[in-house]
Amino acid sequence: MDDGLNREASKDLGQLRPAMAFLRPYLRQAIIASIALVVTASVTLSIGQGMRMVVDSGFVEGGSAELLESSLWIFALLVLLLTIGTFVRFYFVSWIGERVSADIREAVFEKLLSLHPGFFETNFPTEIQSRITTDTTLLQTVIGSSVSIALRNALMFVGGLALMVVTSVKLSLIVLLCVPLVVIPIILFGRRVRRLSRDSQDRLADVGSYAGEALRHIKVVQAFNHQPADLTRFADRVRQAFEVAVHRIRHRAVLIAIVMLLVMGAIATMVWIGGQDVLSGAISAGELAAFIFYAFIVAGSVGAISEVYSDLQRAAGATERLVELLTAETLLPEPDKPVQMPDGIPRIGLHEVSFAYPTRREVQVLDGISCCIEPGEMVAVVGPSGAGKSTLFDLLQRFYDPLAGSIEFAGCDLRTMSLEAVRQVTGFVPQEAVLFAGTIRDNLCYACEQATDEQLERALAMASAKSFVSALPDGLDTRLGESGLGLSGGQKQRLAIARALVAEPTVLLLDEATSALDADSEEAIRASIERLKGSCTIVVIAHRLSTVRQADRIIVLDQGRVLAAGNHDELLIDNPMYARFSRIQFGAGSGSVREPAGTLELS
Repeated sequence: MDDGLNREASKDLGQLRPAMAFLRPYLRQAIIASIALVVTASVTLSIGQGMRMVVDSGFVEGGSAELLESSLWIFALLVLLLTIGTFVRFYFVSWIGERVSADIREAVFEKLLSLHPGFFETNFPTEIQSRITTDTTLLQTVIGSSVSIALRNALMFVGGLALMVVTSVKLSLIVLLCVPLVVIPIILFGRRVRRLSRDSQDRLADVGSYAGEALRHIKVVQAFNHQPADLTRFADRVRQAFEVAVHRIRHRAVLIAIVMLLVMGAIATMVWIGGQDVLSGAISAGELAAFIFYAFIVAGSVGAISEVYSDLQRAAGATERLVELLTAETLLPEPDKPVQMPDGIPRIGLHEVSFAYPTRREVQVLDGISCCIEPGEMVAVVGPSGAGKSTLFDLLQRFYDPLAGSIEFAGCDLRTMSLEAVRQVTGFVPQEAVLFAGTIRDNLCYACEQATDEQLERALAMASAKSFVSALPDGLDTRLGESGLGLSGGQKQRLAIARALVAEPTVLLLDEATSALDADSEEAIRASIERLKGSCTIVVIAHRLSTVRQADRIIVLDQGRVLAAGNHDELLIDNPMYARFSRIQFGAGSGSVREPAGTLELS
């Protein structure tokens, strides 16, 4: 049975090894804590011998008052040493737990930031957030407390058992006979607790994931009066998490209760037999008192270790979940020797590019696309929903790699360049503006942390955002809520455009960046884009005729293929799909074009 327990413990420690690896930088603190641990364990065990001396010298006939007094002074010294050692051990062990937990959080977050976007299609961010917070907190508790308790009680168990044998071999054998009875329930319940601990962490992550999603989209929830349904579903997830947790707690409680019952039963038997030996003169009263003390030390150690073992099971489950993130592989490997991108505005070339998303391999989003975009050219990409327009932008920023074909910047395959280099030359403005909690300045400097106020002002002016930012009470230092809460859709969009312009990209990607703007702001942005033409390559997913006609060239996509390319007038004549879009959306005939508000995209 001891071998079985050792195998189980070894397995759990093996699962915890990735977390324990984070201890290496703090070896000095761990050594100090270990020394304090040995000192406190030794002092605690020495108290038993002090009890024997006090009892035999002061509480029996013929005892010496001087010897009793000196024994008490020694006892007081041991207590003082125990107090100091306990402080040192607790401080350094807790410090290590907090530091390692913080390091693991940073390592996991760093890994997540390097993973390809497709990873988050199958791993929900809110669930990952739970792993970073809840699971690392559990590891912090284990490393900063439970491991120390386990080691301390292991030393106490071994030392106490050795001193019990020295004091009375007969009574020690009684205790040792009970060891298998204690080990059996630890093995039987331990496996079950580990599995339930993993389930409990998963259910708790579901709770956090659902709550986070509902709160992020609170306006939609309230707009559809969906609060009762959301509350019901949330309560159901809370109930499931509670039931799994209670199941796990029940197993732990049964394990601890059985272990303590068996241990205390053994002690009771030992006390009865020891009392008989004292009456017969086989051992002294002090020796029995010391033996009882050591027996309680051993019993308490076994109980503490069994409880810590349950914590170890939970930590093993948490470590599994974190290791899944730490060992996740990105589909965008960095080249061993990245090629340097030439200076200047790059020529963009797509050569027989085909692509399907990892979660939908059967759907060919892009199918053999080939085209070239000259330096400084403005190209509009149009087509129906699902044509592959947004996917094209994803590939140009290397969020994914083509399954076939290649994309080149200045004659260099993107896969031969570092991800940082590719994204350093591109500026991206999504159709739905994404802003972060913080100040307007923080958001504008997102792509260029060293940007000066002059650069920010220039970008705001080009994005037609300078006037409304200046009108805010704190200007650039105005704090925004999460996702830009407090600004209108048009204001958020203009800030997103300004953010892209701050970095002065050589390739500007606009996913219909003017869709949320009013007519005046849209006209101002169009004028800014016109001024940018020639200074950088501009690729825009276009839904509005004004944007389309502004482009030097228009590329028509449908079902992942390039149907046609040319200017507006040419495509009205040569491409039936483009002519139909223009006629439906804009009332455009083959010769004249009317320009109402509308979109070019066919839903």
